[in-house]
Amino acid sequence: MQILTHNHIDIKLCGQPLSVEDGTSRVELQTNDFMAVDAHGLVHGGFIFGLADHAAMIAVNDPNVVLGSAQVKFIRPVRAGQSVVAEAATLNVEGKKHSVSVIAFIGDTKVFEGEFKCFVLEKHVLA
Repeated sequence: MQILTHNHIDIKLCGQPLSVEDGTSRVELQTNDFMAVDAHGLVHGGFIFGLADHAAMIAVNDPNVVLGSAQVKFIRPVRAGQSVVAEAATLNVEGKKHSVSVIAFIGDTKVFEGEFKCFVLEKHVLA
């Protein structure tokens, strides 16, 4: 399936799409030292959120999709150098509102989960 949204996103910061199907996606982020906040290599949560948001947007896969809100939980820390895979799945669609579940893993270990409220607008939000 062709990705119809977020085509100019920097995949080094928000993840490389691995798969996109009707209402689902998988996106992988290879973290690096640039993302670390301290000498221990703790990756800033904003990068993990960006990965999850990217996965949610392409699960909806509409050129006019925007994020309205998100309820998220950071479950485990991510260390620079680890690969994180986010899996997104649409839970419900009510008109223009899409509820999307996103779970991110390092291997089999869950590190993040959230529900994203995405909206498909009639025209681009900046148009």
